[in-house]
This record gives sequence, C-alpha cells and structure tokens, in this order.
Amino acid sequence: MERSPLQEIDVDAALRTILEGTATETGAEFFRALVKNLAEALGTHGAWVTEYFPESRRLRALSFWLGDRWLDGWEMVVDGTPCERVIDDRCLIHIPDNLLDIYGDDPDVRAMGAASYMGMPLLDLDGAILGHLAVLDMRPMPAEPRAQTLFQIFAARAGAELRRLRAETQVLEREQKLGRLVGSAMDAIIELDSHLAITQMNPAAERVFGCGAGAMIGETFSHYLVPDAREKLARLIIELDGRPARQRSLWVAGGFHAIARDGASFEAEATLACFDVEREPFYTLILRNVNERIEAEHKIHSLTIETEYLRDEIKTLMGVDGIVGQSPTWLKILSEVQEVAATDATVLILGETGTGKEVIARSIHRASRRHNRPLIKVNCAAIPAALIESELFGHEAGAFTGATKKRDGRFAMAHGGTIFLDEVGELPFDLQSKLLRVLQEGEFEPVGSSQTRRVDVRVLAATNRDLQRSTGEGKFREDLYYRLNVFPIELPPLRERRGDVGVLAAAFAEKFAKSMGRPIEPLSADCIRRLEAYRWPGNVRELQNIIERAVITARDRKLNLDRALPESVGVLDVASTGGEAAAKRVRTSKELGDLERENIVAALEASGWKIAGANGAATLLGIKPTTLSSRMKALGIERKR
Repeated sequence: MERSPLQEIDVDAALRTILEGTATETGAEFFRALVKNLAEALGTHGAWVTEYFPESRRLRALSFWLGDRWLDGWEMVVDGTPCERVIDDRCLIHIPDNLLDIYGDDPDVRAMGAASYMGMPLLDLDGAILGHLAVLDMRPMPAEPRAQTLFQIFAARAGAELRRLRAETQVLEREQKLGRLVGSAMDAIIELDSHLAITQMNPAAERVFGCGAGAMIGETFSHYLVPDAREKLARLIIELDGRPARQRSLWVAGGFHAIARDGASFEAEATLACFDVEREPFYTLILRNVNERIEAEHKIHSLTIETEYLRDEIKTLMGVDGIVGQSPTWLKILSEVQEVAATDATVLILGETGTGKEVIARSIHRASRRHNRPLIKVNCAAIPAALIESELFGHEAGAFTGATKKRDGRFAMAHGGTIFLDEVGELPFDLQSKLLRVLQEGEFEPVGSSQTRRVDVRVLAATNRDLQRSTGEGKFREDLYYRLNVFPIELPPLRERRGDVGVLAAAFAEKFAKSMGRPIEPLSADCIRRLEAYRWPGNVRELQNIIERAVITARDRKLNLDRALPESVGVLDVASTGGEAAAKRVRTSKELGDLERENIVAALEASGWKIAGANGAATLLGIKPTTLSSRMKALGIERKR
C-alpha cells in the first residue's frame, strides 16, 4: 500500500524548513515562500493561499504553487468546490481521499486529478474570513495530527501576514486621503519640530510664502515672522507644552505677522496645536492670509505702508534698534561685533539697562555661521530660582511636582544655534557650576534624568552687574566669570555718546512715524539740544519710548517733547546745574547710583508704585519690568507702608 506523504513527514524538520524559508520575507514574497516550502515539507502536489471577497464569494490566489510551477492570476467562485466548506464552516477541512468522487464536477479538481485536500480559513481578529490556506495531492492524505497542527500553525501565520497587509493598505489609504485633504486645503498648514524647524507644509503654505515645493523644509519658521510674532510663538509653545494632552490646541488671538520669501509681510489668522511622536513634540500651525479682508474692512492702504515699514525694519534692524551711531566709541563696538561674530567664541556683553545688549547679541547671531539656526533667549532674572534649572536644561516626566511630561530645555532648543543668557549675573550660585559644564564640555543632564545630553551651542551672555566684584563677594563663580569673559563687549550708557542721541532719535522718529502713518518733520536743532541735555538713565530704550510718545502727541508734524520728556526736577543736567558744562561734568559711581535711585523712586511714585503695564514705572523708565524689579532689589528700594 502506498504511504501518504503526511505519514512520512518529520514535523520538526518541516517546521524548521518553513520557518527558515519565510523568516525574512513579508508581503507577496512571504506568501510565495510559504506555499512552496509548505508543499515541499508536506510532500503535496500543490499549495496555495488566497484572499476572500464575500460579496462575490470568490477566492483570488495571493500565491499558488502547483507541481513545479507558479499559477499566476488564479481565482475562482467557491461554490461547489472543496474550498466552499472551509469558508462556510470556518474550520479546518480535511478530505483524505475520494476527492474526485465528492467534487468531480469541479473543473479544477477534475483537471488536476487530485485525490486529497486540506484547507484552513484565515480569520481576522473579529472572526471575519480573510482568505484560506490549502494543499492538495494526487495521493491519499490520511489524517495525521502532527501534520494538521503544523498546517494550522502556518495558516495562523499566513492570516497574521494578511491582516498586516490589509492594515498597511488601510493606513496607506488613510494617509493618501489625509494628504489629499491637506493638499487641497486653502489654508496654509505647516508642521514644525521641537526646534521650530519646518518638517512639512502643504501647497497652500508654499503659495502663501512664495516658495517652491520643499524649498522651506528644514528652515526655522521663526525667520518668517516679525520679531514680535517670534516671541509670541515662543510663548504660545511654552503654554501648549504645559497643557494636558486633550487641550493642546489653541486659537492665536491677534494672529501672526508673517513674512514671505520675497520679504512681503502679511497678517495671518492662526491656530496652533501640539502632538507627540515617540515622545518628541511637534506643532501644527494653520495660517490664513487675511490681508485682503483687512484692506476691505479698512478701505485704506495702511497695510501697504505697514508692509514697506516692516520690510525696511527687518533689513535695517541693526540700525533702527540701537546699533546706529557715529561716535568713535560706538564704531569701535560695531567693529568688535563683526570680528567676534565670525567665530564661536563666548561673548559677555556689559552695560547698563537699556543700552542695547540684546540687540548686540542678535546682531552677533545674525552675522555668525549659525544665523540659520535659532537664537534662544533666556532672561535669568525673570525665571523663579526653583524653575530655572528645568528651563535651561529640561526635565523628565515626574521630575518634580507639575512635571507631567518630558520637556526640552532652552539649551536643547538652541542646539546648532545660539543661546542668549540675559542678566546672567542673577543666575543662582548653585546652578552656575552646571552652566560652566555646558560651556566647557557641551553637555548636561535634564532634571530627573541620569542620561547625559550633548549640545552644540554658542553662548552669548549679558549683565548690568559688575561680575568681577560679584566674584570677589562670593556671589558669582570666578571660573564661570572667566569662561564667559572670553570676549567682553562693554556698551557705554547713552549719556556718554551724546553725539549719537540725535541720530538715534531721528531713526526712531522715522520708524514710528511710518508705523503710525503720521508725517513728521526732521528734528530741529532745539529738539536735538534738549535730547542731548537729558541724562537718559534708561539709555537707548528710554529714548525709543520717549520718541514714540513724542510722535503720538505730535502737533503740526512736530515732535512734542514737552509731553514726552520727564518733568522731574533734577533729571536734566541743564536744568539742575545750569547749562552745557554740567552735562559734561564727570560724576562719581555713588552719584550715579543716587541719581538712578532717585529716578526710579520718582517713576514709582508717579505710577502709584505700579511696576508693569501701560502706565507702570517700567514703561516710564523705558526698561523691562523684570529689569526694574532687579534694580529695585539691588538698590534696596521698597515701598513704605
């Protein structure tokens, strides 16, 4: 009696053969390897795997090995075939012999002269029929439990691969639909990574910004926003990062002022959302150019004027915001900026409040090889001591109360670019060693993590303190001071560069006149004399605020300095000591400190001891609220109760 191939099979060897034949394959190649190795292992004449279409009750072969060849494009209706029972009964069907007697009307069975058959349905996770796996032979195929078990194992494996392929197809279809949806949207849709680099943008975004397909990918999106909008975006991202997972989207009140590739600016309504991919944050920004609507509402050409103003402002930012000047001292500083910008040297910018330390830092960054990477600013005095380490170096989820998720710090955000540590003299002493390590080694550990992170960051620092004296008092690390002081740039107060006051005032007046649409006559000699006679305790920032106030209150195209300049007795050298000679008198450090204290107290009393806000003392002085708080603390100024 002829022995069945299933009676002769070595199940372990067959299992190994099939596993080895399919281990490295997926998709169509997996199915080809499976049926060929299955037929060889079981010694059957043929083996095939199919996909089932219930609407038409048809089976289509994913792969069919018969004898010594492949049958491509094979499909059939299951009715009246041995496969019908596999599909309808949803279980393994084994016909050991007499296949022709049972299914003699099946043309395929008759043509092959098959004697035996075994088939197994391939099921989805919800029990739906996906297809089936089957073998047939010209000889009887008596029941052999081990062979049936082997067959069921590989039927399950075939089902898993078919499920994976269908899921992959569904994902691809969804991605294609989503791509068509995003691609056909009229609004600009932009995806940003944690460093605000552009990772994706739809055709509408390319049209809005005037670039070709893929031209902006990898660029920092902040470069396409005006300065105020950049800071606004940074604040919103910090806010989003701190929100719960289901609340990480927001409407951007007031939208953004953006800049196209050709320099044209436009107002855009915006929404911002945050999502995580493998624990890394990404951001979706949706913009709608509303210039046309604004023009229709206002019915004037104010947006055209504003566009020209902003384009000029961006091109001449180094001049308009305080770097303009013609005094020998200032020209020397500009030369130093150009010299150090081309290097990666650490720069320490020294000077009183309002002298333009941040503008110098931005100028160094823009002229450096890192200009295409972000400039990340940190105000060391504005961040609570308990949070500043996390702000600088990031933290892991659960590192402290309120740390619900992992967050990158400012050094990680500045990787490849520049970090500007403003008011670095206010940095807590116990954190200074960690900053020193970043400067020396380029590495740090986030709060709550033992994993060291490496960064490539250029450090610019600024302070209005005498750091050398602070080191002697034990308030600032000496080694950190020398590491920061590689290339010091000391900015003179405005009172020491009186020859630049008129040039700066004219630049500010032109800037604000354009932005407000108010024509202003050139500054008269008397205006310049009055401005030069003032002491400018708030330096360039105070000058900028006073000129803006003078433009707002201008009459007959002339600046109104009577409303703009402070009325406090003693703040004008001319008024207090009688003329130009007093303006040139050299004062002692104590006298300057007393004058600063008196001026701050006068501003506080004038504002009702309100520090921040439109009518606050900081606005009157032309300085930041955080800086004013820092100076009040340093000078021991407290409100009497």
